[in-house]
Amino acid sequence: MADGAVEGLTHDRYAAVREVFEANLASGQDVGASFCATVEGETVVDVWGGWADPTRTRPWTRDTIVNVYSTTKTVTALIALLLADRGELDLDAPVARYWPEFAANGKQRVKVSHLMSHSAGLPGWRQPMRTEDLYDWEKATTLLAAQATEWEPGTACGYHGLTQGYLVGEVVRRITGRSIGTVLRDEVAEPLGADFHIGLPASEETRVAELVAPPAGPPQFGATDLQVMVAGNPAPEVAQVNSRAWRRAEIPAAGGTGNARSVAQMHAILANRGVAQGRRFMSEAGCRRALDLQIAGRDLILDMPLRFGMGFALGDRLMPHPHTLYWGGYGGSLAIIDLDARTTFCYVMNKMSGTVADLRGIGLAMVAWDAMGIL
Repeated sequence: MADGAVEGLTHDRYAAVREVFEANLASGQDVGASFCATVEGETVVDVWGGWADPTRTRPWTRDTIVNVYSTTKTVTALIALLLADRGELDLDAPVARYWPEFAANGKQRVKVSHLMSHSAGLPGWRQPMRTEDLYDWEKATTLLAAQATEWEPGTACGYHGLTQGYLVGEVVRRITGRSIGTVLRDEVAEPLGADFHIGLPASEETRVAELVAPPAGPPQFGATDLQVMVAGNPAPEVAQVNSRAWRRAEIPAAGGTGNARSVAQMHAILANRGVAQGRRFMSEAGCRRALDLQIAGRDLILDMPLRFGMGFALGDRLMPHPHTLYWGGYGGSLAIIDLDARTTFCYVMNKMSGTVADLRGIGLAMVAWDAMGIL
């Protein structure tokens, strides 16, 4: 294959998905990317192509991985749901049951479910934070434990862009005695052979694609006090996200590194009633817990209507089935889990979009749904 060419698996029925993927690369919408779809646990599309760097000197290969920003949240949610299904974590319990220091400043009644649904009232830090402070787990979590909530928990959603990972991750650490990146590796990624990391080992650094920042910067959501706090404290630059320091740190809301195959493989657990690659990871009821609506309304940070279940946004009018989970990351990465069709989709890329209306990932999913006869 020529350098940068599209390679990988495509079942005949899904040929149109590959064609759209190729067109995105040819048009320059993508520099490098990967897309994967599973149906009833079987991989039906697993394609990659383009370039791992903006100067087009490193081809995007089968094993290229990339930072996926907030698509990481879907993997963090999977770990919490896994622990809940085992009875180790009660999603309806107060956070302080597992993390006693968290009860400070009137947070005794904040539930784990509030953390999972962005309704806990802790969307950002009130104390000044630098990007480098995100690499300090103790500092990030201690400040959140001491902080008061910004609204009555459970009454509104306000996207916890960076804080959610530390909040859920600390609960996981208190229960298991292990960091969330370690639990992910031990309990899900290694058993499935899924190439996804929260805390990237130095040995994998050479495989990472370089993110290409959008020329206009990230989308702007307004200038309320809450929005300013979340957007600017801290405000990691893409150059910092491309650094070894960022990749090495465990940032469970935005620091995951992987490819589309790895995310689709892991979420096949939820799509297929708890079973992936012939192994049962969860019960069907535990998987469907993700669909439990926790909060709905206009998000106080993102300023758009959203419905959050347990760790995921719930399917909207763009999606053909109501029992669909999804979330994406800044720049364009996207994960979708259609529990009705027992299907997962994931798209990751290195050329970042500066708009929330990025249609690359959802466009590929729509073509796949159409090939299945669902649309």
